Amino acid sequence: MPPGHRGHRRRLRIRRPRHVRQGRPGRPGRRWVPDAAGGPADHRRDLLVTDTATAGTDVDALRALADRVAAQAGPGEQVEAYVSQGTNTSVDAYEGEIESLTQAGSAGIGIRVIKDGRTGFAYAGSHDDDIVADALAEARDNLPFAEPDEWAGLAEPDGVAATALDVHREAVLATPVEDKVAMAIELERMVRAADPRVRGVRAATYTDAEGAFAVATSTGISVGGRSTIAYVSVSALADDGDASVIAGGMSVGRAIDEVSLAEAADDAVSRLLAKIGSVKPESAVVTLILEPRLTATVLGIVSGMLGGEAVAKGRSPFANRVGQQVGSPLLTIVDDPTNPDSLGAEPYDDEGLATRRVPLLDQGVLQGFLHNTHSARRAGTASTASAARGYSSRPGISARALTVLPGEGDLDSLLATVDDGVLASSLGGIHSGVNPISGDFSVSVEGLRVRGGERAEPIKEATLASTLQRLLLDVSHVGADVEWQPGGTGGVTLLIPGVSLSGR
Repeated sequence: MPPGHRGHRRRLRIRRPRHVRQGRPGRPGRRWVPDAAGGPADHRRDLLVTDTATAGTDVDALRALADRVAAQAGPGEQVEAYVSQGTNTSVDAYEGEIESLTQAGSAGIGIRVIKDGRTGFAYAGSHDDDIVADALAEARDNLPFAEPDEWAGLAEPDGVAATALDVHREAVLATPVEDKVAMAIELERMVRAADPRVRGVRAATYTDAEGAFAVATSTGISVGGRSTIAYVSVSALADDGDASVIAGGMSVGRAIDEVSLAEAADDAVSRLLAKIGSVKPESAVVTLILEPRLTATVLGIVSGMLGGEAVAKGRSPFANRVGQQVGSPLLTIVDDPTNPDSLGAEPYDDEGLATRRVPLLDQGVLQGFLHNTHSARRAGTASTASAARGYSSRPGISARALTVLPGEGDLDSLLATVDDGVLASSLGGIHSGVNPISGDFSVSVEGLRVRGGERAEPIKEATLASTLQRLLLDVSHVGADVEWQPGGTGGVTLLIPGVSLSGR
């Protein structure tokens, strides 16, 4: 069987999409992921082409559509229109050839009508005038079936000025698809050639997307914007005795020229080779070393516990703890969508309010929570402009640019201070392994043992156990090495002593 072989390969075929009236829910707070075109590649030899795949988005046209709908509010009604449009290109390379090429577009509108404390909602996967009119009528028809809600109501202008952000790159759309294909193929070649121990490449992928939106309300909001992202990722394989090991690398930016094939290839290969010879470790109490990528993952879990709706429903261990010490004095955590370094930076949230810097922990002291308009009214406070949605869903709550403010040192310098630790390279099952109510934390870990400040043997088949509250409180060092991840979160190196490692 040849290196990297994955069984029967199918002939490349062309698929054309069917028109559908309604799209799937989008990812909250990530408008650059198109509602109908996101998700991982499925590794089939398919070519998907749509008529909207390479057309740029006219934000003024989206705003005009949203304004027309909001202007149709009747007596006693509030009406909101959320309009979105996106395009997406994805290329998978395998053994020097195109395995999958997708160019797709999506468009949709979500409409809320609020009257007498009831909210009617409807959406459609089209901007066609007749379909939009039907969606507005359907939202009104849904009003009698909604439960009264004393906190129901649309966002209103709050006087916060939007930050001018340069988050869109025309080059993402202007670059010929042939160049994007060449990047995926070259990335695969670089990984295969990097080291003779690399047995194969499961997938080498280039992906980009443009997302645009507009929000208009009968309460006086009318805003819009657009953004882009581009990234490459690769997953490589090597033999480890009778087993195989797999590791991945990536590079991400707003534009193609901000993406580095060498960075992604080096990342994947170095992680892959570090896994060879992994053993099940002895159980111990160790210092956990989280590299920036994994710190960002943990922050994402924490942010879900800091949402106003979760707190109001008693589904957060941080409820009723504002003003208390919930983290190490070294930890200051903010969500700042006005920071252009973050790939989650946006001038507006998905209710049309200007985004702003939201302090969550200041030297370990809990400052407050993330809110959309509904959760803020329920809590008797103001929205933090943290509303997140796709066109086919009502507003939820999401951080966009969460990060720990940097301390001192980088991964290598902090690792040198650790006598007995684990440098984690992956945390398995973290989303299912953390109880969002109690904060209990039990996940599988792979990485390297650290002894006397030096990297030692790689480990596998081990488990870390603690609570998120304990992890936050026990942070002993915070690095200065901020790395922004594709989801918008910024991670730094963290040292956390006293974590239980279960092995043999």
